[in-house]
Amino acid sequence: MDLIPAPRDVQTPDDDLVFRLDEDTSLGGGPGTEGVQRWLRAVLGASTGLPLPAGGQDVELTVVADLQPEEYRLRVNAERVSLTAGGEAGLFWGAQTLRQLLGPEAFRRAPVKREGWALPCVDIRDAPRFAWRGVLLDVSRHFLPKADVLRYVDLLAAHKLNVLHLHLTDDQGWRVEIKRYPRLTEVGAWRARSMVGYRDGGLRDDRPHGGYYTQEDLREIVAYAAERQITVVPEIDIPGHSQAAIAAYPELGNHDVVDTAALATWTDWGVNPNVLNVEDGTLRFYENVLEEILAIFPSTFVHLGGDECPKEQWQASPAVQARIKELGLNDEDELQSWFLRHFDSWLAERGRRLIGWDEILEGGLAPGAAVSSWRGYEGGIAAAKAGHDVVMCPEQQVYLDHRQADGDQEPVPVGWVRTLEDVYRFEPLPPSLRQDAAAAAHVIGAQANLWTEFMDDVREVDYHAFPRLAAFAEVAWSRLSLEPADRDFAGFDARMAAHYARLDALGVEYRPASGPRPWQQRPGVVGRPIDGQPPQV
Repeated sequence: MDLIPAPRDVQTPDDDLVFRLDEDTSLGGGPGTEGVQRWLRAVLGASTGLPLPAGGQDVELTVVADLQPEEYRLRVNAERVSLTAGGEAGLFWGAQTLRQLLGPEAFRRAPVKREGWALPCVDIRDAPRFAWRGVLLDVSRHFLPKADVLRYVDLLAAHKLNVLHLHLTDDQGWRVEIKRYPRLTEVGAWRARSMVGYRDGGLRDDRPHGGYYTQEDLREIVAYAAERQITVVPEIDIPGHSQAAIAAYPELGNHDVVDTAALATWTDWGVNPNVLNVEDGTLRFYENVLEEILAIFPSTFVHLGGDECPKEQWQASPAVQARIKELGLNDEDELQSWFLRHFDSWLAERGRRLIGWDEILEGGLAPGAAVSSWRGYEGGIAAAKAGHDVVMCPEQQVYLDHRQADGDQEPVPVGWVRTLEDVYRFEPLPPSLRQDAAAAAHVIGAQANLWTEFMDDVREVDYHAFPRLAAFAEVAWSRLSLEPADRDFAGFDARMAAHYARLDALGVEYRPASGPRPWQQRPGVVGRPIDGQPPQV
């Protein structure tokens, strides 16, 4: 079976019997199955042209009490199809498996064949390894229109990935409508030009760039994702990565040391020195922002960044130094911790949880906070051992903006070479946690990150995401060997032959195994490759 991600257990009969779908094949189910029935009828109806009428039991969906919510069992014999699960999520993942079994044509939006639809007889038992199987989509550095985000929701769902982390704000653009503060999108959503490649190349495109999502756009994305069992986690990055907000509202910046009124939305990539001040007015401003964010996003977790916050302006600011003294803090690291603890408590009072990049460990971790461990495993290990939940997303392993091969053919070659095989051998649970069951239980999942400084449209995003995101999906879902060297990459690569056909049907412009297509190359654009191999676990 060429299924991706690989199921936990697959049993096939010795014969070659199949279940055939035709005009009379019915699709039905009991209570709690209505949403998945609706989705399955819509996608298979579009690709097969079959009506799949309700009321019968040819293809039957059932929720049962003895399976976990995301666990499912798919049984196909020559007479009927039975899909049972512990909840709607499990049914949906089982439906994705059923779709894969029908062949790549089942992933098209209109029929390319009218007959010959059949499922192989099989008995599949399956459940995910991790609860958080995430993908970060950076829509700040380069804005993706709503239709492209919805398309990526479908691509995540097809790979049984269940968290979409939307990076909505940064120095280069503010992408969410906040009705109380309209200048965040009137000013902060637009920049005059963009850097092309890394700064050493000196290239600029001199085209204004921008865009934002209305609150109704985001509610639509959230609802669309929820129908596909995906949680959308918003990120509002503070106190660093905030120049777009400061450009819109200069009073948010350190105006006693910088002429914040002269700042515009940033047009470079990298770490920006312009960070938020720590005045009470700034705390109230972001509380008001988050009130509107919580009304849009029902997710338990809200990501508040906390990464790459240079301290030079705080060190130079008399107002900030007075604040440190007033609070009885020792230094700027403790001030950042105090700043984030404020919002941790604020979110907790509203039934939500803060998650941030691993820099939030510096100066003391907010009590209820969770950590996205991006600078390696170390932050995640420390947080897990201290009893904090962790999402492992080390840049050395699963930053998908990093190049996929050596040589000058890769578009904007940055970072380490991370091949399809490298991603397949990523292990979220490091050896130092495997002997500590309590700490290991705090590794709630893994995430692959698509930072878009060097991806200026969805075709570029496709190139960097796929096929590596398929490998990541199997790491996050399947029960692979804990020892990366022992994993059967050859077997996965063989299954990818069928999966490439599915991606073709979905219109994904992935990087071919043979190398980038001519249009995917960007000659003359300077990147920032890192030689050698990244540090291992």
